[in-house]
Amino acid sequence: MKKWVKGTAIVLALMGLSMKNAYAIDTTTVNEKWGKSTVVYGGGLSEAQIKQTSELLGIKDSNTVLTETATGQDLIKYLGSGDGNTSVMISSVMVQKTDKGTGVKVKIKTPENITLVTAEQYANAAITAGVTDAEIEVAAVSKVTGESALTGVYKAFEANGVQLDAKRTEVAQQELEVTNKIAQENANAKGFDSSKLDKAMIEIKKELAELKQKQGQLATKEDIERIINDALKNNSLQNVISQDQINALVAFAQNYQNTSAIDSKQVLEQLNSLSKSVGEKINSLVEQAKNEGWLDKIAQFFQSIFDAIKNLFSQN
Repeated sequence: MKKWVKGTAIVLALMGLSMKNAYAIDTTTVNEKWGKSTVVYGGGLSEAQIKQTSELLGIKDSNTVLTETATGQDLIKYLGSGDGNTSVMISSVMVQKTDKGTGVKVKIKTPENITLVTAEQYANAAITAGVTDAEIEVAAVSKVTGESALTGVYKAFEANGVQLDAKRTEVAQQELEVTNKIAQENANAKGFDSSKLDKAMIEIKKELAELKQKQGQLATKEDIERIINDALKNNSLQNVISQDQINALVAFAQNYQNTSAIDSKQVLEQLNSLSKSVGEKINSLVEQAKNEGWLDKIAQFFQSIFDAIKNLFSQN
């Protein structure tokens, strides 16, 4: 009984969190500023799998979306990696440009099949690459790591006349790989939460930009190390992240500040929007944890009633 009450309450809390941050791209309405929503299917999908992916993305009429295909060559073009093998391109994306100031929002439609990358990691990397104010949905018909989904995002923007800086897309991929590796290595570590790491990454990028603005020059390695350690401490990760992982973050930060993202006001605006979203998610989870003490008391109350009823019948 106790487990049922507590479990139900937690499920309801999680549903509330999901509903708060939920959205769905409306493919039935054409955005006149950008045109139709753009779907980029993984080039390794069969016709049957494309149809299945379309259903997962909620597309009811293929005529209401612009359709593209991501290939192995696109992986090389946008991410600077891969061997050009299209057959491994499974994950697909749907992208819709939104009004200025709305930020980058990512929803993973098939979390059971995107095994490594989180929505916040996608958003963080996309902002680094130059993506602004967009809703992005990611789906895969089978289990994939999910790194190549960003290729589809970049191709969707290019299909709509938005050219992204190749150097920034490559650094964005480095960011995704570094944060993902750290998250995987610390998945079972006490005190680790991927949302905290996502927030730390936002702070690191913002601090690098602010330092450049104040000093008129790029951060030194010592500056970068200080910024990273401060961000980790701010998010209670200073005793979780290893020195090797910090070194990987330093290498990323050095590359990041050598891109045009460091001077971009748009990037700061997008990071502020994402920071607010991630912060709300963390606060909701913290509040949920606090409420679990009350859930125990409620569960104990119902358990006492259940026991009393059971004893009543046993006495008769």
